Amino acid sequence: MIQFLLNRELRTEQRLDPNVTVLNYLREHLGKPGTKEGCASGDCGACTVVVGELDGERIRYRTLNSCLTFVSSLHGKQLITVEDLKHQGRLHSVQQAMVDCHGSQCGFCTPGFVMSLFALQKNSTGFDKGQTLEALAGNLCRCTGYRPIIDAAEQACCQKQPDQFDAFEAETVAQLKAIAPRETAELNSGDKRCLLPLTVADLADLYAANPQARLLAGGTDLALEVTQFHRELPVMIYVGHIESMKRVDVTADSIEIGAATALSDCYAALAKEYPDFGELLHRFASLQIRNQGTLGGNIGNASPIGDAPPLLIALGAQIVLRKGNSTRTLALEDYFLDYKVTAREEAEFIEKIVVPRARANQAFRAYKVSKRLDDDISAVCAAFNLVIEDGVVREARIAFGGMAAIPKRAAACEAALVGAGWYPEVIERACTALAEDFTPLSDFRASKEYRLLTAQNLLRKFFLELNAPEVETRVTAYV
Repeated sequence: MIQFLLNRELRTEQRLDPNVTVLNYLREHLGKPGTKEGCASGDCGACTVVVGELDGERIRYRTLNSCLTFVSSLHGKQLITVEDLKHQGRLHSVQQAMVDCHGSQCGFCTPGFVMSLFALQKNSTGFDKGQTLEALAGNLCRCTGYRPIIDAAEQACCQKQPDQFDAFEAETVAQLKAIAPRETAELNSGDKRCLLPLTVADLADLYAANPQARLLAGGTDLALEVTQFHRELPVMIYVGHIESMKRVDVTADSIEIGAATALSDCYAALAKEYPDFGELLHRFASLQIRNQGTLGGNIGNASPIGDAPPLLIALGAQIVLRKGNSTRTLALEDYFLDYKVTAREEAEFIEKIVVPRARANQAFRAYKVSKRLDDDISAVCAAFNLVIEDGVVREARIAFGGMAAIPKRAAACEAALVGAGWYPEVIERACTALAEDFTPLSDFRASKEYRLLTAQNLLRKFFLELNAPEVETRVTAYV
């Protein structure tokens, strides 16, 4: 049995297919058609809803793609849809702003935009264009009406008014506390089920007993098997209630990130230590996906074009794998064996990721090349991590995504750099060595020739960025 709030209405579900997404639950089970299906893959944002979770004595609101969210993940939370915003016959201030600013054209995408604006208003203290663009980057308007929508965001944030959610917050907090998970729950439809453990030990036991189960964290990748490939998942284990796997702990030597930590919750620690990692996370899919997808999931699905693995490999990150009561620590670069093949054993799962802290003499840069700036998958993702002392490269860790069947280090390129001087001719030799490291494929994102040339040019870009002060000095001298 699972329980959650639909706005402030308590919903209890026991005999429900765990493969049902929140989108289909709203439209087909509850008759709430305000939430739209545009793509069923998390790309368009038409299905955006807001989920509220306890954060102490307050409620934290986050946008999610309901097409990629299974109903089981709502256990103990509050679900808010576009139908919930109008109160006592009056539009919510974000809805009114869309009307006043003419932000709706054909109207199909409008409910998703409204929900993104609602969460933006709740989480902001005023209008910030950068924050607004980030909040709306996961919502596509095919009528190209972005300017009036941004105007609506400015009005909604600058003229923010108390609403019914503020008025009933204390009551909602009490309701959420009353339904907070206290033991392993289960959603069961007879032939399909989803288990919801609360501790790592419970997860290990359940996974050992059900090794065929699919682990569900954010579900942004797993849900595609249902929505795009029309497969059924007989057994799932949801890990989103395991608090120890949602923590970020910064120690003297490392940043330890629980595998079920949402990407948006990883941002602060990683961006502070490695600004380029933070910049890449800003371009990781959309805010809806980052609110839901996890760092462990981005590693676990073993995609050759996952954004985080190349950066983590270049930084020398490790993962802690658990099976039953036993754990082992593995260098992330050794986890990936072949396309979608990893070193994970049956009933073994990623418990946490350990990222070394930055050193004073370390130069780290990361670059993502994609067709769109936001909400797109990499054609090539590169990460460079070098230690340069007295003009000589002492250490080099270079990794790429999109260049092979797995995220992979560029061993020949590294060998061409280590021990050599930090000079343009050395960089050119290292660029040539990249052709020994990778034989990329051509696909609809990029040709093999484009990928190799791009990888080489990113190394040149890295060199120029690190030498920017010297280049500027030379230019000034010539002028």
